[in-house]
Amino acid sequence: MHDLLIIGYRTVLLYILIVIILRIMGKREVGELGVIDVVVFVIMAEVAAFALDSPDQKLLQSIVPMLILLAIQLLSSFISLKSKTFRNTVDGEPTIIIRHGQIVEHEMRKQRYNLDDLFQQLREQQIGSVHEVSFAYLEPSGNLSVFKHDAIQPVLSLISDGVIQRKHLELTGQTEEWLKQELNNQGIHDVQQIFYCTFENGELKYQLKEKFQ
Repeated sequence: MHDLLIIGYRTVLLYILIVIILRIMGKREVGELGVIDVVVFVIMAEVAAFALDSPDQKLLQSIVPMLILLAIQLLSSFISLKSKTFRNTVDGEPTIIIRHGQIVEHEMRKQRYNLDDLFQQLREQQIGSVHEVSFAYLEPSGNLSVFKHDAIQPVLSLISDGVIQRKHLELTGQTEEWLKQELNNQGIHDVQQIFYCTFENGELKYQLKEKFQ
């Protein structure tokens, strides 16, 4: 009976603690969880299970690891906010699976993404043929973002948080030298000043970081 009371008390306390931790971590849908988020959740679940399975152990031995996991997640979120390289390394980046109606086979193999998965996700978006597709991106979440030939085409960032996106430059048919020259013509001599930059309808558009505005 005593153990049951302890388990009941710990269940309520851990429930409240985990809810608080999840609220601090922020609102994100399950499909948008990053790798670090998933790892934190899995370990946290194991720690909570250990606390309930071992009522003779001190509860503090479970609470401390949870708080450490929260600190790790908050630190990784802060680093992700400051570094796109870190974001790409941990969470990955969108991958072009279809380009102008052609399936990019080597990217599918690299992502271990098969044709059955591709066609299923196309059907879910009422698209019957890859030839209808202008671009299709496999997102880090596993979702497929599809743009048809007759729809508005995706706009790629040429600069993101002060970092030139060379892959996107290649897709738009431009070079890094061209980008820097265009920025110089508009009085911008350091890409680190730019928060976000795109090339839309033949025009370079950018937004400066707040401290440079």
